[in-house]
Amino acid sequence: MAGIALLPAFLTGIEYTGEIILYDDAPVSADLRRAGFFVPEYMGPVSTVEVLARMPALEIVQLLTAGFEYVLPYLPNGVKLCNAAGVHDASTAELAVGLILASLRGLDVAARSMESGAWVHETRPSLADRQVLILGAGGVGQAVRRRIEPFEATVTMIGRTGRPGVLAIADLDSILPSADVVVLAVPLDASTRGLVDSKFLALMKTGALLVNVSRGPVVDTDALIAGLQGGGISAALDVTDPEPLPPGHRLWSCPNLLISAHVGGDTSAFAPRARALVSDQLTSWATGQPMRNIIPTA
Repeated sequence: MAGIALLPAFLTGIEYTGEIILYDDAPVSADLRRAGFFVPEYMGPVSTVEVLARMPALEIVQLLTAGFEYVLPYLPNGVKLCNAAGVHDASTAELAVGLILASLRGLDVAARSMESGAWVHETRPSLADRQVLILGAGGVGQAVRRRIEPFEATVTMIGRTGRPGVLAIADLDSILPSADVVVLAVPLDASTRGLVDSKFLALMKTGALLVNVSRGPVVDTDALIAGLQGGGISAALDVTDPEPLPPGHRLWSCPNLLISAHVGGDTSAFAPRARALVSDQLTSWATGQPMRNIIPTA
């Protein structure tokens, strides 16, 4: 059987009797050309996925991210792509709740006030009694819901299709005007790119908070800037378009905006959960068992 290509950090706990190829930045090498199972670097450079086209023995690409859109242009025909669904749910949901609380309760304002020693007391919105809309009913969206409900907020979920406990995307326009907080937890694809545009933002309730823990291009950046500068909404973003957000970009100076640097899934919980997934997937591949998290690419 072909070898497996892993980062050194993921060698611990991996049991495999065939060839194990360790790499740091996915260089084009004879070793990688023998790999049948490849784990690209987490949030690594584009070279990590560009190399796929030059790996003739490749059968499986196992991502360490839930998002997969960045790999599709480089994925060879016939190679199965698996994402890391479930690995980042808890950490990303934690951050979503943190961004909501920080924004509603003005914790970023308090942190800045400390620099000047200003004691700023004001009445702020509570998460309790708020109407929270979660757009995306997959693992991350469900994890966000489970964490928000104990705050005594009312949660509505929207998915691609309607089902018990989840409204359909067709219901979005009728729900948006009543939501105090809107959380984006959708994958990036043709149907979600630019989903949050000027129309979407205009439908949002005055004073509502938009939280994006999905992918930056789900939001039209120019439309968001206009909405923030108009003062009708606020936002908290863990992802942006472009990303990384360059110095001097207009988003940095927008009012009512909190930005974190795409840290949703990158916590102490990531490595052990990712290793467990890779180990399970490798065992399934080596023994001919069904793989988890296969992304339809046809």
